Amino acid sequence: MSTPARPPADPFEPRPVILRPANMPAHDRGGGARTIPLVTRKLGARGFINGITIFEPGASVPLHSHNCDESILILEGRAIAEINGVEYDVAAHEVTYMPANVPHRFRNASNTERMQMLWTYASVEATRTLIATGDTRPIEAEHPGKGEGK
Repeated sequence: MSTPARPPADPFEPRPVILRPANMPAHDRGGGARTIPLVTRKLGARGFINGITIFEPGASVPLHSHNCDESILILEGRAIAEINGVEYDVAAHEVTYMPANVPHRFRNASNTERMQMLWTYASVEATRTLIATGDTRPIEAEHPGKGEGK
């Protein structure tokens, strides 16, 4: 899963870690999307969290917003980013920046190939608010069994 690097001098400080996403579990988010949390509070992150979401062909996530800035790097495939009602084509190795509270969603532009993204939130307290329902939850609560979001 991960390999600890050289430990810090202070045993109470977070330790550097090398993460290997290929060996980490993915959590089903529904709609054909699965997420692998990477850098989280569990590892000692204090200023940001990130992870990978894998979209099966044609998959999408619902329209939502966050309480902090977010950046998305498309790792593989092509995405359609819907931002404030406007759709944008986003190719592999292209990056989006989403200010806090901007309604958006991503979907896989392909019906035959998967799409992967690396997301980064500018806060360990990041939340997702679904636009359709107003339901707000911590991002880390979406990853059951990891001991996060408590």
